Amino acid sequence: MVRLAKENDLENILELYLSLHEKTIPEDCEKRERVYAHILEDKNYNLIVNEVDGVIVSSCTCLIVPNLTRNLSSYALVENVVTKKEYEGNGYARECLKYAEQIAKDNDCYKMMLITGSKEERTHSFYKSLGYSSEGKTAYVNKLREV
Repeated sequence: MVRLAKENDLENILELYLSLHEKTIPEDCEKRERVYAHILEDKNYNLIVNEVDGVIVSSCTCLIVPNLTRNLSSYALVENVVTKKEYEGNGYARECLKYAEQIAKDNDCYKMMLITGSKEERTHSFYKSLGYSSEGKTAYVNKLREV
């Protein structure tokens, strides 16, 4: 079942992120709780999860960005697309991204942008199959600090 994250999902989401690029789960602290509460309260931050038999197996974020150009049309940024290794290939990330697309449409976004650090051709083919294109835009990243 694809849905927006709820308050009690934090531990499962952090565990899922170990399949993304995280090495450890951040320790339970006030900052972690504050960041998660902020995410859940922000109407433009959509933390999407796909739950199977009570386990969060896939997720992505979809940020809605209000915009003063393009006739005041917002756009969406998609990040942190991840599926647990043992659940890959079952369409769970695809369902998350389709859910994100519907959120973007519901918010009158004129485009969605997704940046991936993956060099794997299967990852790029997956995004292309969902309508994403690497043509026309160039992404640059300015790493302000190592994390």
